Amino acid sequence: MRETDVKRRAFAMPLTNPAYPPGPYRFVDREYLIITYRTDPARLRAVVPEPLEVDEREALVKYEFIRMPDSNGFGDYTESGQVIPVSFRGRKGGYTHCMFLNDEGPIAGGRELWGFPKKLAQPTLRTEIDTLIGTLDYGPLRVATGTMGYKHREADLAKVKAALNEPNFLLKIIPHVDSSPRICELVQYRLEDIVLKGAWNGPAALALTRHALAPVAELPVLEIVSAVHIRADLTLGLGTVVHDYLQQPARGSIQARDRALVF
Repeated sequence: MRETDVKRRAFAMPLTNPAYPPGPYRFVDREYLIITYRTDPARLRAVVPEPLEVDEREALVKYEFIRMPDSNGFGDYTESGQVIPVSFRGRKGGYTHCMFLNDEGPIAGGRELWGFPKKLAQPTLRTEIDTLIGTLDYGPLRVATGTMGYKHREADLAKVKAALNEPNFLLKIIPHVDSSPRICELVQYRLEDIVLKGAWNGPAALALTRHALAPVAELPVLEIVSAVHIRADLTLGLGTVVHDYLQQPARGSIQARDRALVF
């Protein structure tokens, strides 16, 4: 294969049989169970990277179970993880802290294209009689269980759609061959062409279990704030880089330099 052919065909790995196709990626009948809870603000500060900021007075986490039965290029899969409400230069959005799913294509594509922090696991989302149930197993161990009363009351669709339209932030890290960081960027993306088919609220509960490699319980549940069940069609938009950690000095480095000048 000639070098020009490599450049022409290069999109994702493996070169001759990429793990996922080029976008855009459209999702039909995407279903969410999102349980918002209050946690320890010190734990949030420890995991949210600057220049993102958290509201320590609220200290909220959104635990998500997402069922995706029909997605272009990725097929049928389920996802679960934590999204932290943040702000970036005055704009409110969500920082994806961790995600676990059961499909190789979106794991590879999510990490390589956007920087989604995805790992292989076994999440589920289903309706059992009168209860919406989300679970996450890492290997043989259950690490998260979320439950919500099924469609107890209609949610405010305008508020739900506004929340889906907010920007989302990811920390994309790609290592060099010597294991040093080759890419270390804060990426922003949005959901596009959203068709909201319904949204409901109800009573909810969430249990998280400590696990060394799926540490969702490191952001402990102190109080359940709300829960929403959503059905929608949408397109996962491609990202833009809003902060390059390798090109811009860290805040800590600047402060250390300033202290050196003072003393």
